[in-house]
Amino acid sequence: MNWDAGRFTPPARLAVIGDPIAHSRSPQMHNPALRACGIEAQYIRVQVPVGHVAQAFRQFAACGFLGVNITIPHKFEALDAVDVLDPLARQLGAVNTLAIRDGKLHGYNSDGPGFLRSVKEAFGAEVKNLRVLILGAGGGAGRAVAVQCALEGCPQLVLANRTAAKAEALAAEVSKLSPRTKVKVIAWTDEAVVAEMVGTDLLVNATSLGMKPGDAKLLPAETVAARHLCFDMVYRADGETPLLADAKAAGARTVDGLTLLLHQGAISFEHWFGRPAPLEAMRAGLRDAVMA
Repeated sequence: MNWDAGRFTPPARLAVIGDPIAHSRSPQMHNPALRACGIEAQYIRVQVPVGHVAQAFRQFAACGFLGVNITIPHKFEALDAVDVLDPLARQLGAVNTLAIRDGKLHGYNSDGPGFLRSVKEAFGAEVKNLRVLILGAGGGAGRAVAVQCALEGCPQLVLANRTAAKAEALAAEVSKLSPRTKVKVIAWTDEAVVAEMVGTDLLVNATSLGMKPGDAKLLPAETVAARHLCFDMVYRADGETPLLADAKAAGARTVDGLTLLLHQGAISFEHWFGRPAPLEAMRAGLRDAVMA
């Protein structure tokens, strides 16, 4: 984990950590943003082993870094490695953005807010007005979306997870966040999900299924109708996920995880620099990276 930030031109002042990390497209999104704003800094990838996040944070601070993004599997470890924890990050139970200010480590989570911005951009809709069904509500991504939906006070929040106990535990937690939100858990079977879709506006896939060729389908092709909004939190560089392909064929409006990644990155930029992110420069860099 030893690196010399000064050997980069411009000098490295931002990074993304993970294990593995070589696949991350965050540098292709953030470096165009830095150039667009005339900021003499570079964003790099750093592989950090499990159990070494706190040590890495201290090294980043010592090297004059401004901030760090945190990806799998370090989001939960990062929660305990910061000096100042944002209240939303505490509620979401994970940290994916670190801002270093005056030697202090400030931890944030952009998963939930990035989801809200993505829904607004893609559908022109506010989550607070939507009935939401989340597939894969037991994992970190599903938890973040569920908590954020409840905080927004959406009228209905339905959770489905392969391990029912995880969904039940999350439902008990988010039920306390908004008296307006009706929270329920359903079995993740084709029949139960199809029946629930009658009263759903927004379907969210919070699993990793659909990311790789050959992944099993989440749902029967006819599950999504033209009136639905469909949000797949994963994305495919070689085209649409099966869920989004079926949804588009039905006439539904869709968005994938690339838009989420963009808005998460923009929120991180705002934490680091206290100014709006150059969203279109970031979007173009991300698009080029995926096409390449």
